[in-house]
Amino acid sequence: MTDYEEDQANEIEALESIYPDIFEILETEPHCFKLSVLTETDSYEECDPLGVDLQFTYVPTYPDAPPDMEVLSPQNLTDEDVRNIQELLQQQAEENLGMVMVFTLVSAVQERLSELVEEKKKQAEEDRERKQREDEEKEKKRFEGTRVNIETFLVWKARFDQEIMEKKKSKKEADNSKKLSGKQLFERDTSLNDSDTRFLDNEDITLGAGDESVEVDESLFQDMADLDLDEDLDLED
Repeated sequence: MTDYEEDQANEIEALESIYPDIFEILETEPHCFKLSVLTETDSYEECDPLGVDLQFTYVPTYPDAPPDMEVLSPQNLTDEDVRNIQELLQQQAEENLGMVMVFTLVSAVQERLSELVEEKKKQAEEDRERKQREDEEKEKKRFEGTRVNIETFLVWKARFDQEIMEKKKSKKEADNSKKLSGKQLFERDTSLNDSDTRFLDNEDITLGAGDESVEVDESLFQDMADLDLDEDLDLED
């Protein structure tokens, strides 16, 4: 066994011991394995946990050369977050050439995920505060109504005057339609004419259900021809 093979075997044994729940061997020739890195759920109450699968494949000269590295199955991470993690892995691998480095790489990614958690918590808090301010401002405007200046007042005044004029016009038309002359009344209801004729022809008029009656003094009507009656009341029209 070469020194490279021994270093690789020792690291795999150590990784299995350190990460028993998230370490999975995929291949042995060459060594290929995966570690599922996930933030603690109780450390971030604003959304679901963040996580990625880190897959490593040893090259023959590892650790003098970096392993092949892939970032798979991102959880609640943006494309930019994934690119940043990939760049972080490459940077850390170059800084640790000559030493077994998978533990260091995984630790760096875990730290980066924790930073993202804090950033997302802060962003969520800022978004919540901004929404609260917007809601308060909307509520305040709802009670304040529209602020009045000379332009808005003149627009309102013109609209108000127009509405008043239309209401007066409608009322006048309605009143005019209800007013009828005496002549129009007789033309529309002939019973009025008949009632006057019956009044003059009868010697007495019964007032009600009783026996009382009214006697008409015809002398009171002898001078009716001398009266100047309105044409609207002239029964001969």
